[in-house]
Amino acid sequence: MSIDNRSATMSCEFFPPRTAAGVEKLLATRQTLDAVIQPTYFSVTFGAGGSTRDSTLELVKLLSEQKVNVAPHISCMCSSKQQLETLLNEYKTIGVSRLVTLRGDVPIAVDDTDETPNKTVTELSHANDLVSFIRDTTGDHFTIEVAAYPEYHPESASPQSDFEHFKNKVAAGADGAITQYFYNVDAYYRFMDNCEQANISIPITPGIMPITNFANLTRFSDTCGAEIPRWIRKQLEVYADDKESLQAFGLDVVSNLCNQLLEQGAPGLHFYTLNQAQSTNAIWKNLSI
Repeated sequence: MSIDNRSATMSCEFFPPRTAAGVEKLLATRQTLDAVIQPTYFSVTFGAGGSTRDSTLELVKLLSEQKVNVAPHISCMCSSKQQLETLLNEYKTIGVSRLVTLRGDVPIAVDDTDETPNKTVTELSHANDLVSFIRDTTGDHFTIEVAAYPEYHPESASPQSDFEHFKNKVAAGADGAITQYFYNVDAYYRFMDNCEQANISIPITPGIMPITNFANLTRFSDTCGAEIPRWIRKQLEVYADDKESLQAFGLDVVSNLCNQLLEQGAPGLHFYTLNQAQSTNAIWKNLSI
């Protein structure tokens, strides 16, 4: 089946590299992805507790200078309202028009004497508070993406409370959502059914994680609450020491997932690239578009 993707939003996520060499490699990766996928935008993550605030801003500036449509992540953790307003104004100045708006990870306090640079009183506690603040501060300047969790946020008290949090973000003014990655396509369909019943009509773009390394994938998934279905996990265990077979199997699994999602009307795909181009481009070439 051939899928018409003319209206689909395809995007790719980066994290800020720690070194100058890493930045140069990332810029080359961006060009490679752009040549194959031509993403609608590239997002740039924001570290836990604001740990990459400065490097996120610098990378966003660098990409903007290259005329790249970039969407920085913005978090309310360890940020005062004044800091957030200053950051929003900087993004407006450099031409940013889209944000990925998150609560962010709650920082772990070492002790009361901790004097790290990002130790700031958090004035906004939840993502919906941040969405409301951005709307109150900047009006409709930004397209605001929020997070969605088809398999539920690992900190949620229940599936119902998790969905209520999502509804609050939409009511606060979100324009769209990006999901945590998943491999169980039924979880996404159920989430979309819940949205339809709640009269939520914003586009909810599936997050896609390529499968390239078994140990890293299981660690990420255990942390963020993404399920690896047993049939996939068992096959990955078999290929744990066979990188070529593991990556071929992972490519097949994720390509099939993406095709199912697009065939069923997903508004696009958001690739968690881990700052690499090869796996994401390989998936793209397997899509029926």
